[in-house]
Amino acid sequence: MAVEKGFLDMIFEATLVAQLVMALLLVMSVSSWTMIIHKWITLSRARKRAEEGLVRFTNARDLREAVQSLGGDSSSPLYHVAQQGVAEFNRLKEAGNSGDVVADNVRRALRQGVTEAMTKLGSSVSFLATTANTAPFIGLFGTVWGIMYSFHQIAQMKTASIATVAPGISEALIATAVGLFVAIPATVGYNSFLSMMQTIEGELVNFAGVFLNRVQRELNVHKGSNASNAQQGTIPR
Repeated sequence: MAVEKGFLDMIFEATLVAQLVMALLLVMSVSSWTMIIHKWITLSRARKRAEEGLVRFTNARDLREAVQSLGGDSSSPLYHVAQQGVAEFNRLKEAGNSGDVVADNVRRALRQGVTEAMTKLGSSVSFLATTANTAPFIGLFGTVWGIMYSFHQIAQMKTASIATVAPGISEALIATAVGLFVAIPATVGYNSFLSMMQTIEGELVNFAGVFLNRVQRELNVHKGSNASNAQQGTIPR
């Protein structure tokens, strides 16, 4: 308990600039931990739903059943990708475009859907990278300022004994320690989330490939059909 009291006393006795620096680092720490917890839950759930949805989609008998197997779960990263592909497929089929045009446009729509889904999942993750990169330097600034203040006090007191220097230096070094305390979890969280997002992106790319294969098979089945039969090949939204 004495150690904790001494640590707090050093913070309260630090210079105003050092206290402001540590207050900023505290805000960054709380924000980054909130982001870490939220993103961990979000990405873990998204990865699980992407894996399960891909299995159901792959095992479906045809494209219509495959799309219906996703169940309209808007929280799944596959949902947005599928909606992009379905909308483009139906629009082009109803317009009577050729199979090559349909497949090519659906491919671009799926690619766009993957990009948008990953952008949504990766939102705010850059804050962790910013925190990891800047927190040590913010802490170092507080330390440098504290050391400068300590030397200023030494000059005024006209003595350089350990008893005079040590308190100011120890107070100044707290800012660096706090900066590292903020930066390390943010770095670990950021790297972990990058790995999770790469896994999810791989699942989405695989899903887009399976979706496009089913579209091409669907087009081959209905190839040569008249416009009324083509209408039966539209996919439910």
